[in-house]
Amino acid sequence: MSQEPTERRPGLTLGRVFGVPLYLNASMLLLALLVTVLYGEFVRDRLDLSQLAGYAVGFGFVVCLLGSVLLHELGHALTARRYGIGVRGITLELLGGYTEMDRDAPSPKVDLLVSLAGPAVSLVLGVGAAVATAALPERTLPHQLAFQLAVSNIVVAIFNSLPGLPLDGGRALRAGVWAVSRDRHLGTEVAGWVGRAVAIGTALVVALLTATGLLSPFGLAFMLLVAFTLWQGAGQSIRAARISRRFPLIDLARLARPVFAVPTGTPLAEAQRRGADASLGVSDAAGRLVALVDRAAAAAVPVERRPWVAVDSVSRGIDGIYAMPVDLDGEQVIKTVQAHPGAQYLVTSGEDVVGVLHVADLAQLLEPKRKMNE
Repeated sequence: MSQEPTERRPGLTLGRVFGVPLYLNASMLLLALLVTVLYGEFVRDRLDLSQLAGYAVGFGFVVCLLGSVLLHELGHALTARRYGIGVRGITLELLGGYTEMDRDAPSPKVDLLVSLAGPAVSLVLGVGAAVATAALPERTLPHQLAFQLAVSNIVVAIFNSLPGLPLDGGRALRAGVWAVSRDRHLGTEVAGWVGRAVAIGTALVVALLTATGLLSPFGLAFMLLVAFTLWQGAGQSIRAARISRRFPLIDLARLARPVFAVPTGTPLAEAQRRGADASLGVSDAAGRLVALVDRAAAAAVPVERRPWVAVDSVSRGIDGIYAMPVDLDGEQVIKTVQAHPGAQYLVTSGEDVVGVLHVADLAQLLEPKRKMNE
């Protein structure tokens, strides 16, 4: 699956492939262990192998699967790079993998090509493995491995092509709606709702297979996890579309709170009384702003002690606070916040500080119906 900019954390660094950073999530290690054991037992019984040989074959199959997933994701990554979209990395995880890109596709056509590149690679691998299966002698190890690779890659290609986010087919659907409506956000929202329908459909299929006894306990747990992940990913896509619609409302000149600076050594209670709803700052003897009061630290001071606590003790020097120009547009503001996480930011005009942006205020603007914790 290909992903827009995200805050998901990669796992163990494996190196680079075609210049793209490659990571391995710890969840993939769990799946590798399960597949090694389960497939090892299966192939041991089928081909009359020793237990050690069966597990060795199981581990070999895991390596082949990881290679297939990597090639699928490289399809996304290299296609994205072909159209000028930077790729932050590829992460292999429990349910396959994802490619993280540094920005959105610039057009519906590019979005469509990037989304379909992965399933196309999987389909080619699956067909190739199917041809190999037909050519190899039955009930041999190469035949068994080729058959499993053919099935797994073809299933991945077909399932990933279903038209719902976060699947690749969902991105293709989004590209289509975007092209027709000229509204990327509408495309994302439509594909997100279809993704929820796909998640429900997956759960119903799982229930049917379980009722007919065609699904093992491991298969049941795995497919329910797939359905839950689809539902969650679809919901995140819908939320992201609704948030991004409000990016044009971000106006730092209006959103930033003015700074009310008090001299160093001022009691916290007095500073809060004088500053009211403004962002409190601390100025030096020359009247220059040198620090901002940390609202959380100030709120943690008991009310009865605030007259005796200097404002400096709950402040943070402005050198450690990221600054952003007042004329940034909404999308640039979001990218800055994602790249430099923090609770507050200096808003500047040239060398002058014109206010302080609080992340809580930004979040409230983007999601007005969501309860925010200050």
